[in-house]
Amino acid sequence: MTANLAQKLIDDHRLGGDRSVGAPIALRIDQTLTQDATGTLAMLSLEAMLSGRVKTEVSVQYVDHNILQVDNLNAEDHIFLESACRRFGIWYSRPGNGISHVVHMERFGRPGKSLLGSDSHTPAAGALAMLAIGAGGLDVALAMAGEPYATAMPAIFGVELTGELPEWVSAKDVILELLRRHGVAGGVGKIIEYHGPGLRGLSAMDRHVIANMGAELGATTSVFPSDEATRRFLSAQGREEDWKEIAADPGCDYDQHDHIDLSALEPLIALPSSPGNVVPVSEVAGEEIYQSYIGSSANPGWRDFAVAAEIARGNVAPPGVSLDINPTSRQVLQMLIDDGRLGALVAAGARLHQTGCNGCIGMGQAPAKGRNSLRTTPRNFPGRSGTAEDSVFLCSPETAAASALAGKITDPRTLKVPCPKLEEPVRAPQARNLFEPPLPERERKTVRLTKGENIRSLPDFDALPDALSLPILLKAPDNISTDEILPAGARVLPYRSNLERIAAFSFERVDPDYVRRAEAVRAQGGHAIIGGRNYGQGSSREHAAAAPRVLGLRLVVAESFARIHRQNLINYGVLPLRFLDLRDYEKLNPGDRLEVEGLRAMLSKGGRIRLSCSGRAIETEHGLTGVQIEILLCGGVINRRREAA
Repeated sequence: MTANLAQKLIDDHRLGGDRSVGAPIALRIDQTLTQDATGTLAMLSLEAMLSGRVKTEVSVQYVDHNILQVDNLNAEDHIFLESACRRFGIWYSRPGNGISHVVHMERFGRPGKSLLGSDSHTPAAGALAMLAIGAGGLDVALAMAGEPYATAMPAIFGVELTGELPEWVSAKDVILELLRRHGVAGGVGKIIEYHGPGLRGLSAMDRHVIANMGAELGATTSVFPSDEATRRFLSAQGREEDWKEIAADPGCDYDQHDHIDLSALEPLIALPSSPGNVVPVSEVAGEEIYQSYIGSSANPGWRDFAVAAEIARGNVAPPGVSLDINPTSRQVLQMLIDDGRLGALVAAGARLHQTGCNGCIGMGQAPAKGRNSLRTTPRNFPGRSGTAEDSVFLCSPETAAASALAGKITDPRTLKVPCPKLEEPVRAPQARNLFEPPLPERERKTVRLTKGENIRSLPDFDALPDALSLPILLKAPDNISTDEILPAGARVLPYRSNLERIAAFSFERVDPDYVRRAEAVRAQGGHAIIGGRNYGQGSSREHAAAAPRVLGLRLVVAESFARIHRQNLINYGVLPLRFLDLRDYEKLNPGDRLEVEGLRAMLSKGGRIRLSCSGRAIETEHGLTGVQIEILLCGGVINRRREAA
């Protein structure tokens, strides 16, 4: 029986369940990835449930998000993370090594392996034919402790690529085209698998761009075959021995199909403030810009900077335009230094920032209010840049560089210069000495976790009550993101290791009075939230579930949920329910009270939960697995783990 690539990868790691779409499955996890914005909670979770060494083949802790050290807090979290890596047997990537996704591809990615990461862009590793899935930090901690990852069997969405990319069009335009067609929820419950003759013209890092932003469609992950392009990449990294060929069987089928003729694409751009709001660059050409930002996990390769350098060579950005260059890995930065292209960017007026995530998550480089910012980042959710009233566009490096020189949005095809022709280097500089490997067993046992005053152990959460009577404190619109639920940025993320403190920022961009109202009813049993479609899209940031839980959130009823956020709610003991009648979303409002009795029995007996509001029945369904129900009844995954010990 033929199988597509995604099915092969799942079958190689499936420990339970079957291939029926939607069926519960359990996956063996070979590798894990944590970053510092989510890693501290993951390490605190390990402290709560693991006495020995991590059980995975490879686990790596990256420091890439919170490297803007305006006070002691981020620095002390880095020290804590380093001590946790020494204690639990985890690789440690120092601040300045680079963004987790590109560095993991450079040093640890291997075709055919599974990877679970506490970052929603972990699927970027699908560029190397890995089964790479983003999840909350608690789920990643469980995987490090040796437990399989539980999820629902995704549908496989096959995207056939034919033709070749025209001049001035690149990989970013491919994924923007898919977002234009299918929107930010078009990949929910699916794995996107790319196949077809068009793959021959896409390098491994081109594929990284596309797989990275599959997260913006809500996809579980994206996968590419391991072929000659994969071999060339691993050879350049000095790791050709890690390569093996992996491909779909000839004649295999997919649950959903699409086709992109690469030769028919043109430069595209996502307008503020959604990655799915995509139009041709030509439609908005001429609008003035304040900032052009090149870098991030969405365009992290040497080529993405080199093409911008060639466009900028001999020119200077005009007054009033900030050309921001955000190197993505120490290796890429060294390559740009060695080939002189960094000098070309600096001579063009570029502002060079440290190697990491930085402005992508509002950690510096925030634009001026009400001014247009063009970015090669993966997301442009409202306020994510660090500026509340921002106007962020997503585009390719070609469009960003051309626009920076013109001072206005510019279709790069209109430039009166030849399109740069670039060849990927056959050998990349290595930086292995800047990783700290796991300590030997005898040394690891003596390590004590180093906690600064801002690092607090996880709070104790109570079990799910049998009866709830909860005021609705907030009604969220469709596609509310985790950035809107719990912001990132330099003002907020330094408190990521202190849930009580970071909870004070919950929903501040949606409803500045939410925290006050939540505190007022916290001791009276808590509260509920109503959501629209795709509630909790975006980041894997579990703080968006944990912080409102600290404030007493017990129940979220929505039209639908983003996969990672729904599981994060469950992991922290918050019950997620879906409306059976979507008209009930319109009928419910803040101030109404949702009530239910005999909840625990209802959860155990079936998939329906009947709530009441002022005597009116509200029919919902939970769609929970047996394990998820156990987690909720215990009050969260840590409680369940403790009870099982």
